[in-house]
Amino acid sequence: MPLRETKRALIVVRTYPIPALSGVEVSCTAAITDKGEWLRLYPVPYRFLKPDKRFKKYQWIDVSVIKASDSRPESYTPEINTINVLTDPLPTDNEWQARKQRVYPLRVPSLCHLQRERDANKYPTLGFFRPKVIERLRITKATPQWTQAQLDMLRQGHLFEVQPQAELEKVPFDFHYIFRCEDEACKGHALHCTDWEMGQAWRSWSKQYGADWEAPFRQRFETEMIERNDTHFYVGTIQRHPNRWIIIGLFYPPKPKTPLLFEK
Repeated sequence: MPLRETKRALIVVRTYPIPALSGVEVSCTAAITDKGEWLRLYPVPYRFLKPDKRFKKYQWIDVSVIKASDSRPESYTPEINTINVLTDPLPTDNEWQARKQRVYPLRVPSLCHLQRERDANKYPTLGFFRPKVIERLRITKATPQWTQAQLDMLRQGHLFEVQPQAELEKVPFDFHYIFRCEDEACKGHALHCTDWEMGQAWRSWSKQYGADWEAPFRQRFETEMIERNDTHFYVGTIQRHPNRWIIIGLFYPPKPKTPLLFEK
């Protein structure tokens, strides 16, 4: 029997849900434990959680977990009914200082650095870094509807007490950030971004602006991320494709006016 343990962790990432046999629809959730270690919680059927279990990013939670069969060392399976939300989200005042104090100790120099570490040690499979230059956001059309197999997953019988009002909407676009690392040997990267905020923004703005949704979307996730914010990427590997990294979350405080003492 896998060992059950309780983890205290700060939620920092939640991805846009996808259909899954393991839980109708699930999100990948990344967190930092109170010991300063990465933690991947999967699966989390977020829209099916009771209201008091629906954590927000940068809230501390306690949760009972067991080590996942997933070979990635940071991956744990949460017992959903044990989630205990402990705090309000950490504030964003003073240039996000409270959040920086928690996430900056895990910051690494570059994606290239993470790739070398993972190739050598099969670890880590989660990471956090500041790109040297974000060149642009690439938006490409994706399949507009779920496949029949995915619809079957979404419509499978389940025992969750909470039922979402609407079936999970497919985002018919893929979003990739084109960027370069601080690494001298970096040849550039194009990483798919699955951040929940991007998917939710598309859902909201496509309804508000119709066919003109792309202009405000680019203003938020391209222009502001490049020009106004000190943008960092949370990244992780994919279980079925262990050499492939994707962006699972964005960290975007305003560009600092003064250096902070705890910055590396």
